[in-house]
Amino acid sequence: MHRQARIAALLLAGLASSVAQALQPPGAPLAWSQPAQRAECPDARGYLWLPQLPGGAACLRYFAPAAALEGAPTVIVYLTGDRDRLLHLPPDQIQDNTEQAQTARMERLSRQAGVPVLMLARPGTYGSSGDHRLRRRLAEEFVPLDAGLNLLRQRHGIGRLVLWGHSGGATAAAAMLTLGRRDVGCAVLTSAAYDYLERWRLNRIAGGPAPSVARGEVLARGMYDPLAHVEGVVQDPRRIVHVMGDARDKVTPFVLQKAFADALQRAGHRAEVHETEGNPPNFHDLRAQAGFRQAVACARGG
Repeated sequence: MHRQARIAALLLAGLASSVAQALQPPGAPLAWSQPAQRAECPDARGYLWLPQLPGGAACLRYFAPAAALEGAPTVIVYLTGDRDRLLHLPPDQIQDNTEQAQTARMERLSRQAGVPVLMLARPGTYGSSGDHRLRRRLAEEFVPLDAGLNLLRQRHGIGRLVLWGHSGGATAAAAMLTLGRRDVGCAVLTSAAYDYLERWRLNRIAGGPAPSVARGEVLARGMYDPLAHVEGVVQDPRRIVHVMGDARDKVTPFVLQKAFADALQRAGHRAEVHETEGNPPNFHDLRAQAGFRQAVACARGG
C-alpha cells in the first residue's frame, strides 16, 4: 500500500511539473507556426487542447479578462486578420506577442463593451498550433476554430456568441456559420475574403494583392470558401449577420462581401450590408472601430 502511495505521489508530482512547465509566463513571447504538443497545452485557462480532429490534434490559445467568462450569457469572440507580415519575424520581435499584452487588450475592450470580449487565436498565430500559411482551409483552420468554440462554451458556461472577425478572421467567422453553429446570436464580418479566384482576378485589375493565375488555381483548390457553402448555415430568426466594408477596398473586393450577404438573404437569413470608410491607401482596415462598435451593439441587443 505504501509503495502504491509513493507511485501515485510521483505521478502527481510529474503531472504538476509538466503543467507548470507548460504554462508560459504571461510576458513570454508566444510561439508561431508550431505543431500541437500536449505537454505544452495544459487543461488550463487560455489553452484549448483539441485531440480528435480530422487534421490531427490542435492547441488553440485564447485571451480574455480574468473570471469574466464564467457563466456569461453573451461573449464577443474576436478573430484577427491575416498576419503574413509577421511570419518571418522572431516571436520576441512581434508587437504585443505575449499573453499579458493580448489579455490587457481584451480587458480594455471588455470595459468599453460592457460584456466579455475574448480573442481566439487563429491556427499558427499568437501561440495557437498550426501553419498560418494554410489558412482558409477546412481541416487546418476552420474545423479547429469550430471545435475550439465548442470547448470554450463548455468550459466557461457561455451562452450566445457574437462572432467578430476582420479580413481573414471575418472569413473564418463566416465559415463558422456555414459549419452549422447554433449558438451565434450575431456575426460581424468586416472586409472578409470570399470567392478566392474572382477576388484575385479583381485584385489584379485594381492593383491589389494576388498570386499568379496558375498559383491561384492551385491555392484555391485547397481552400474552403464560405460563399460556396451558405447552405450549411442553420436557420435562426434571432441571428443577424452584419457585412461591413469599404467599396474601395483593394484587398478584399466589396462586391464579393456583398455577394455573401446577398446569398444569406436569398437563403432566408437575416443579413445587413454596411458600407463604411476604410483607411487609405487600401481602404481595407475600417475606421473608428466600426466592427467593434457593431459587435458591441449586437451584444447589447441592438
